[in-house]
Amino acid sequence: MSWSIPIGTVKGTVIRIHITFFLFLLWIGAAYHAQGGWPAALEGVVFLSLLFLCVLLHEFGHVFAARRYGVRTPDITLLPIGGVARLERLPEKPSQELVVALAGPAVNLVIAALLYAALGGFVPAGAAEVQNAGIDVLSRLAVVNLFLALFNLIPAFPMDGGRVLRAVLASRMGYVRGTQVAASIGQAVAIGLGLLGLFGNPMLLFIALFVYLGASSEAHAVQMREITHGVVVSDAMVTRFETLPPSGVLEDAVQCLIRTTQHEFPVVDGAGTLRGVLTRDDLIRALRDRGPDTPVLEVMRPDIPVIHRHGKLEEALRLMQEKSLPAVGVDDGNGRLVGLVTPENVGEMMMVQAARHALRR
Repeated sequence: MSWSIPIGTVKGTVIRIHITFFLFLLWIGAAYHAQGGWPAALEGVVFLSLLFLCVLLHEFGHVFAARRYGVRTPDITLLPIGGVARLERLPEKPSQELVVALAGPAVNLVIAALLYAALGGFVPAGAAEVQNAGIDVLSRLAVVNLFLALFNLIPAFPMDGGRVLRAVLASRMGYVRGTQVAASIGQAVAIGLGLLGLFGNPMLLFIALFVYLGASSEAHAVQMREITHGVVVSDAMVTRFETLPPSGVLEDAVQCLIRTTQHEFPVVDGAGTLRGVLTRDDLIRALRDRGPDTPVLEVMRPDIPVIHRHGKLEEALRLMQEKSLPAVGVDDGNGRLVGLVTPENVGEMMMVQAARHALRR
């Protein structure tokens, strides 16, 4: 998602296009050009652009349905295989998630109905061949929107059908167990798609990988939320770490990197207040581009939030996920840094909790 370019904002939701989308656009243009020259290539690019406009409207269906329940959507990213709307959190009730999940396919059905009405309720027999430049654009769009609605209802994460299935299961067996069952079904669907892809459709192999990883990611995210629920930050934070002064330079950070196993180095002033965090990746990149005498203040990430040591771990996790942060600072209530929460140590806590749960069983 870091390879995406923001192109605008609608009602607080940033719209991004992944750079691979432009490569996909070039590929489609070349394929249509081989069929009928430059006019066909232009028509192919226009068709694909309109198709992804429908995909964007599909994602905004999720956005506005989620907003009804007080859930914000920071951004939407358009990829060659579709769109991804990133909700800041999941709806609280299974019935709410069901509405949010169905809102996207419902938009595609409405678009298809409007296009069918505009075409007089008739589309050519070959409209399902979306690569056929001889069929008019609106007919192909009508058929594709029907396909998008049905395809997204496949019961597998990260498609909408996986969330519909999870919402139905969660209403009967609880959120965590419902997610585990839905994720397992999604992985089975991915294996089936992969097997079909082996018989002549390479695109299905790519979709199968996307579905399998999406199911695994969803199960992992729910497990993490379950483990961190009710846990305070002080039970999971790192308390032994090297710090850097605001007057430090990259060479100071290099010495800390060599003699410790840290990947994140907090920059702390004389009063113990967190000023920012210098990550290992930023350190190496700046060392190569700017040299060892570069001040750490020019390289660190200054947007690191700080929460109280008795705050909830799930809040720290939410902050890291929403803003893609390398760490969250923990203070003693007087502004003095006493710990750090990082994705790595949260992951380690999850492994320990899983091992303890297995032992109890």
